[in-house]
Amino acid sequence: MTTSQLMTKPAGRREWLVPAGLLLLAAVPALAGSVRLTELASDPVVTADNARFVTQPLPVVVHIICVTTYSMLGAFQFVPSLRRRRWHRLAGRVLAPAGLGVALSGLWMTAFYDLPAHDNMVVNGARYVVGTAMAASIALGVRAALRRDFVNHPAWMMRAYALAMGAGTQALLLGPYTVIVGSMGTVAYTTGMVRGSSTWPSPSG
Repeated sequence: MTTSQLMTKPAGRREWLVPAGLLLLAAVPALAGSVRLTELASDPVVTADNARFVTQPLPVVVHIICVTTYSMLGAFQFVPSLRRRRWHRLAGRVLAPAGLGVALSGLWMTAFYDLPAHDNMVVNGARYVVGTAMAASIALGVRAALRRDFVNHPAWMMRAYALAMGAGTQALLLGPYTVIVGSMGTVAYTTGMVRGSSTWPSPSG
């Protein structure tokens, strides 16, 4: 075995570390979404927690399908060897519409669903900002790709993906806190939700 082959094997394994971590993070909203879809498909009893979804299921169904597709498939866009292949472009044609579906359905639900009892206007305000920023990032990323601007294209698309992963980040921030401390106060909940949903990587990140 040559020296170049020995160097390529570890590098090949390392390039999958980031997408593997992203897939684990994406599993959090994907699992929650699958539970919600199963509930909606079973003619559930209407409660205060699920009333907005049961009475208007289409937006949340679109959101769950789009965010699962976007978060899972999008993780593979961070594999350098795949970015150099035609697969990257084909996947992008699925990811851009799915990402817009995530952002726009999220904005619709924020605007028209009743506010859950544990939420507040600060959290909802953050959702408006994040949804708008995500949709704008995808639009600017697609525009850059069409102009063959391959410096700004990945920067904008990474920003959009980071914003879409807010649900997973929120679970990482709030889950351990809830397990250790127990019930969560309004300030802690609001801080965790806003911080988890507002990731905004730099172009180099």
